[in-house]
Amino acid sequence: MTRAPRIALAATILPLVAVLMAAALLLSAPAARAETIYPPAGSCTSTPATIAPGAAVSLQCAAETFSADEDVTITVTGENGAGVAIGMVRLAISTASGHATSGPDGSLPAVRIAFPADARGTYNIEAISASSAGGTAAVTVTNPDGSLPVTGLDSSTLTGLWIGGGLLLLAGAALGVVAFLRRRRDAE
Repeated sequence: MTRAPRIALAATILPLVAVLMAAALLLSAPAARAETIYPPAGSCTSTPATIAPGAAVSLQCAAETFSADEDVTITVTGENGAGVAIGMVRLAISTASGHATSGPDGSLPAVRIAFPADARGTYNIEAISASSAGGTAAVTVTNPDGSLPVTGLDSSTLTGLWIGGGLLLLAGAALGVVAFLRRRRDAE
């Protein structure tokens, strides 16, 4: 190949590459502007933070937590999360989710979250959207007398295990004694 065809080929490719690069920059400009909002910690709060079983809380987020008038997904995770009702919807899944719309200033107006009568322990509430990492809040469900609920095994459920373990230990000791006596008799 001679030098003249190479120059002509380069002269046709360079403008094509320049046009493709310009098109790529123009198309990527809107994507570069669509940034994720990372609000500060504590931007979402639940009021009150401690409730009795069957009570409700109000979740709200500060201004600029979300984009204006945006769909926000609220997720509640905890023991018996299926019994949680967000707004007016009661969902039968282990982690309940619902939707709300952010205000014109990017805040999330108060959303009522009702907990079931058998709720116990700590529930984590998360509010996120397509443009925001959102925020989280926590709610602790206490007994009506104010004490924390029992979340592990109590002594009444362990009674059967203690009896069964004791019987196994007694049976093992009896087998050991029988084996010892048998060996002693065989040795004589």
